[in-house]
Amino acid sequence: MEIVGIDFGCAFGSLRDGRIPDTDDCLLPLLSKLLGYWVVATSATVKVPQIMKILKNRSVAGLSMLAFELDVVGYTIALSYCLHKGLPFSAYGELAFLLLQSIILVAVIYYYSQPVGTKTWIKPLIYCAIAPTILAGKVDPFLFEALYACQHAIFFFARVPQIWKNFRNKSTGQLSFLTTLMNFGGSVARVFTSIQVKAPTSIVLGSLRATLTNATILGQIIIYSKWQPGKEKKTK
Repeated sequence: MEIVGIDFGCAFGSLRDGRIPDTDDCLLPLLSKLLGYWVVATSATVKVPQIMKILKNRSVAGLSMLAFELDVVGYTIALSYCLHKGLPFSAYGELAFLLLQSIILVAVIYYYSQPVGTKTWIKPLIYCAIAPTILAGKVDPFLFEALYACQHAIFFFARVPQIWKNFRNKSTGQLSFLTTLMNFGGSVARVFTSIQVKAPTSIVLGSLRATLTNATILGQIIIYSKWQPGKEKKTK
């Protein structure tokens, strides 16, 4: 029995025969598929709360522009690599949605960061010139592997400026708690699904890195939001 590409036959068959489905051969692969599609589904709106918060407050205070720009570069490389490796859509589908939303988010940040200098506008022009070639996989295999290896560093350093800015300001500014929470939950789920589909080690390590950095930012939002009331009382 298959529903939207997910095979429930082993589970339903075992239950119909009065048996508990086998964990390794049935339940774990099934859970991996379900989690994979859950990550893909939620990723379609994961950055919407962040975009809406900026639009509502008409402010990008506390946000690191570099962090969000590097997100776009990292998602582009990660998506192209997964397409090139022929992984199942449930193992990487969220990257397409995250890339699209990240591009919109950067555009919104540019809009509310006016005036934006010439150097800032050069970056999206370079991206538009190079990204199609990378996404099409028309890159030397050795260079492709090198790019993907760099992608881990790109995502790591995409988080460092934001983490440092939060720490320095003792505030997370316009960062969205809901978006960060969804990012964290998605990265935890992706660690499990990557292991289950036997994805390359580099992809598993990337998911672990995302879990750690997202957990750090989530912790900062929780901690610094508790400090804010105290600061407000002191200023009154």
